[in-house]
Amino acid sequence: MALERPRRGKMIGGVCAALSARFGLPKFLVRLGFVIFGLVGIGELVYIALWIIIPKAPV
Repeated sequence: MALERPRRGKMIGGVCAALSARFGLPKFLVRLGFVIFGLVGIGELVYIALWIIIPKAPV
């Protein structure tokens, strides 16, 4: 399965949904990880970079 942002089941950009689908993890764990890393100061930057890098799923 390719890494691509879904059109459904996303909250903001679909980055967490894409990562959870690719690696078989629950979405809430991936989102929680980004929140924790966001408190440290790197989560937002990584999320924005992945939002730009990961393509959207085809229609």
